[in-house]
Amino acid sequence: MNFIPEITAHLENKPGRLAKICQALAHEKVDILALSVMECGGRSGLRMVVDDVAAARRVLGSIGVEHSMDEVLVLEMDNRPGVLGRVLERLAEEHINIEYAYTSQGAGTGKSLGVFQTSNPKRARQILLDAAAASNGDARAVRRPLHAR
Repeated sequence: MNFIPEITAHLENKPGRLAKICQALAHEKVDILALSVMECGGRSGLRMVVDDVAAARRVLGSIGVEHSMDEVLVLEMDNRPGVLGRVLERLAEEHINIEYAYTSQGAGTGKSLGVFQTSNPKRARQILLDAAAASNGDARAVRRPLHAR
């Protein structure tokens, strides 16, 4: 679980725009690890995590796509029912708000990639690290009682 760069772009909401971006990235051998697209006010909001951020930014710039960068928390999870719910529940217990999230399933790996932007990213990372250590039997990672926080 780490903080990694995420690319955000706002596109015209018309046929072929996303295809053009994905084809241009593929041409430069940029692998899209996770992607989310949603309509917002007549434009499409594109968020993606890629394996080569510098190359992706060059590609987007060369085809005239304005974009920005942010850091998001990325968590590799088991791809099983209930895992994402437990992650989100753990953050909610600590009053961490999910501003947005999306996932991507790994091909045949039994894992999925969760991408999270939260109200308190550093605290969210620590909470999830502690929870992972506790589930692996690390006695030091036992959760503190609510009154002690």
